[in-house]
Amino acid sequence: MPEIRVIANGLQFPEGPVAEADGSVLLVEIQRETVSRVRPDGTVEVVAQLGGGPNGLAVGPDGALYVCNNGGFLFHLDGGYNRMRRGVHPQYTSGRIERLDLATGEIRTLYDRCGDHPLRGPNDIVFDRSGGFYFTDFGKHRERERDYGGLYYARADGSRIVEVAYPMETPNGVGLSPDESVVYVSETETGRLWAFDLEEPGRARKQPFPSPHGGRLVCGLPGYQRFDSLAVDARGNICVATLITGCITVIAPDGAVLDQVMLPDDPIVTNICFGGADLKAAYITLSGTGRLVAMDWPEPGCPLAYRR
Repeated sequence: MPEIRVIANGLQFPEGPVAEADGSVLLVEIQRETVSRVRPDGTVEVVAQLGGGPNGLAVGPDGALYVCNNGGFLFHLDGGYNRMRRGVHPQYTSGRIERLDLATGEIRTLYDRCGDHPLRGPNDIVFDRSGGFYFTDFGKHRERERDYGGLYYARADGSRIVEVAYPMETPNGVGLSPDESVVYVSETETGRLWAFDLEEPGRARKQPFPSPHGGRLVCGLPGYQRFDSLAVDARGNICVATLITGCITVIAPDGAVLDQVMLPDDPIVTNICFGGADLKAAYITLSGTGRLVAMDWPEPGCPLAYRR
């Protein structure tokens, strides 16, 4: 087990880490409703107060930050861990994709619907090299019902948004294969990892029945293990944050489970990103205890399309 280094404590449900060239990590604090920066010395500064529920984060081709805002969650302490609970935030109106200009502080909503369908709870986001981005919409959980979710593709200039796959059961993490021919989506409640083979940006070659949405099943975990967000390494392995087990599950493109890297004292492991000069530093959010940790990873991460 590599040494695990605690970078920051006291974060309010951190998610969506993005490693910067200077060693800082940008992330969202969902409960605090902010985008925040964690300096290498552990100092935390609020970059922007967005409101709602900033959930996923990515750097776009213009250097701005693009935010999946789920519109707001409710939280409670359970067994010493901060957890989301069923029900809708009292200020919730819809989910949205926002653009945050770090130079000016301007926050602009790019999308709050796809066609006639409002976005419910955008969750995670990844850019491709053509300047567009894929994002998941997790949906919303109410007291006695919940939404179907989906996978979407949109342009960074606000000009186009299309539905790639629907319906999905609580789609959460999203990532691209190194050659950008496949987009991967993890589902939380099913503990399944799906692949969508791309014919062009924003258009997948759909699998026939019995696929529920045209995706190709890569892997499903046994027992009660739930998936959160993910990142892809340079070899094309999919590194999925795994709730309840409290680990990062490393899955090969053929579906083989290569490893489960355990994290200490927190079953709510929510996300991973890669940074450092060689992309072999893994930054992981432990949301139940409000920590950002780092560890050396055996494989470099797949370079993202855009970095700061």
